[in-house]
Amino acid sequence: MNPIDWSLVPVAFAGGALGASLGANVAFIFTGWFVLAGVAIAAGGGGKDFIGNVAFGPLLGPHISFAGGVAAAAYAASRGKHETGRDIGRGLAGLNAPDVLLVGGLFGVAGFLLQAMLAGLPTDSIALTVFLSAVIVRFAFGKSGLLPQRRDDGAWLPYQRDWLQLIALGAVLGTASAWLLKFAGADKGGDVAGFGFAAASLTFLQTGTTVPVWHHIALPAAIAFTTFGGNLYAGTAFGVAGAVVGELYSRLFHAHGDTHIDPPACAIFTLTAILRTLQ
Repeated sequence: MNPIDWSLVPVAFAGGALGASLGANVAFIFTGWFVLAGVAIAAGGGGKDFIGNVAFGPLLGPHISFAGGVAAAAYAASRGKHETGRDIGRGLAGLNAPDVLLVGGLFGVAGFLLQAMLAGLPTDSIALTVFLSAVIVRFAFGKSGLLPQRRDDGAWLPYQRDWLQLIALGAVLGTASAWLLKFAGADKGGDVAGFGFAAASLTFLQTGTTVPVWHHIALPAAIAFTTFGGNLYAGTAFGVAGAVVGELYSRLFHAHGDTHIDPPACAIFTLTAILRTLQ
């Protein structure tokens, strides 16, 4: 558990409300761009504080801004102000509903506090917080239950669900992420370079281009590369694992639910826990 800096609670509230106003996906895209900016700073010798304190910090950390946006979308849908709680791509400022922003802010604070309590566990505490926050959201604002019954041919990403496609994407993108770490080094931000690249690439998903969603491929690949002593093939293998595990979680929690439970976050905390037991 990390000591809680209570002075940052208002910032976390602002971060959650920001995620609600922009939409969870857009907030996460900004996280990606800020990660890449932090990698550039670290590569230039400026250290990794920008990555930890800004990109993953109390304003833009996914456990705060993304989680706040997820909660706000589910709340808005439960009040008839939004079509579905699964839609996290639309900014909610246009609803002209301050209560929606308030819910986002409250979940931003909850995410900030929860992650501080989970820090130190042998997994990715940010990803675990995103998952646990979404579970709370499902019970608070959804009706489908945690393990929803199959009621349609729902899919998280229709073009990223077939097993051969998942293996191909996992192998290629996992290799790419591991190579970035090999090139840059963890001290230069290479450990999150692939994650930032993946998150930033979702900019194009918002425009309707069917780019892969692959931060849950990139991050386990980078961790595996380090865990196995710079073995590029380990990065490839855990890239595939990230793609497959993310889809399995999608079918378990998300594809037939009425709120968003994030498959990438589930895959990241699961595979990080596995890899840390191997270190």
